[in-house]
Amino acid sequence: MEANKRLAWAWLLLATLAMVHHVSATDHIVGGNRGWNQGINYTDWVNSQTFVLLDWISFRYQKDQHNVVQVNQSGYDNCTLDNAFGNWSSGKDFFFLNESKRYYYIDGRGGCYGGMKITFLVKSPAPPPHHSVAQNTTAKSGGSDPGCELRPVGFTVSALLMLAGALFGF
Repeated sequence: MEANKRLAWAWLLLATLAMVHHVSATDHIVGGNRGWNQGINYTDWVNSQTFVLLDWISFRYQKDQHNVVQVNQSGYDNCTLDNAFGNWSSGKDFFFLNESKRYYYIDGRGGCYGGMKITFLVKSPAPPPHHSVAQNTTAKSGGSDPGCELRPVGFTVSALLMLAGALFGF
């Protein structure tokens, strides 16, 4: 009986893990293959990206020529380091985008005046799509109730819990 319990728990765990949706974060390399350097239109680069909560942004540059400073809007607009949140100069700086908000980064070694600055908004991820079995039916044609949907994942979880309850007596 103990072996059956272990097997049932293993199957329950496996089935649950199979239902988990894998989400992967994006690493946005500032400037793409050109990196964090002068002569790049960073506004165009930002506009080509979609920044989502839990993504990363990375700056790659020559550490003896540039740096990365996180600033507020005033620091961004005026290329000043007043009230900077941080100053990095490793040549490969990675930032975890763990808040849905607007971020501001500049080059603090003079490059900001030549356009080395970016601002972008990190958005919350979109909710998963909502699919209904009765999607193409209408009330006129006698279609099914649009509030009644087939939910295979919920059904699977319920069935697995009933199986575990039967096997383990709960």
